[in-house]
Amino acid sequence: MEHQETAAITSADITRTKKYSPSIRLWHWSNAVIITGSLLTVLVNSTVLKPWANARLISDKLKEKGINVSDDQTRSAAFVLSDKVWAIHTYLGYVLVALLVFRIVIELFGLADKTLIGKIKAAKRSFLSTKENRIANRNEMLIKMLYILFYILLILMAITGLALAFSDNIPALKQMHFIREVHEFTMYLVLGFIIIHIVGICIGERKRHKGIVSDMINGGWV
Repeated sequence: MEHQETAAITSADITRTKKYSPSIRLWHWSNAVIITGSLLTVLVNSTVLKPWANARLISDKLKEKGINVSDDQTRSAAFVLSDKVWAIHTYLGYVLVALLVFRIVIELFGLADKTLIGKIKAAKRSFLSTKENRIANRNEMLIKMLYILFYILLILMAITGLALAFSDNIPALKQMHFIREVHEFTMYLVLGFIIIHIVGICIGERKRHKGIVSDMINGGWV
């Protein structure tokens, strides 16, 4: 009898699978770190290291010491600091592009039931085939589809970011001033998604999806 119970438990363990694969978890947390770092560089350059404000500050401080410099010299000094931060922003952008390619590879070659498209199809089947929990199944399907929008935004941000990074070497790109505007606008949309994502996680942890964060760390079980 004991042997049969042990065999049953072992059999049950074999059929259990992780909700999130190691590759998805690696991508998720790496992506979170890189996007956070990228947004921080934008925040720093638009506040603490804002070139025009710092140029006036440098000029005023030098005048207090009896040193007279031209506006061009103070602007150059202010932009040196800003440019260093933008350089970090660019390198983080390259990593973000690499992570995006990695995510696409996971989607194309991962297990069908673990891919985003596979999960959307599963949620759709549950919504259409069962009358129980229809609202929950519908919400699950909509949330998964919202992630598709997020990936589209990431792709758009990556493309425009690369265009800006190589604009000095490609004259045609330098003339397309709208690229910067699209890149900045997309960044705000991504930031909005992140806020919604965090709020959604907090709500889920308090209600019917407890353990979301821990599942993304250790993989969870289904």
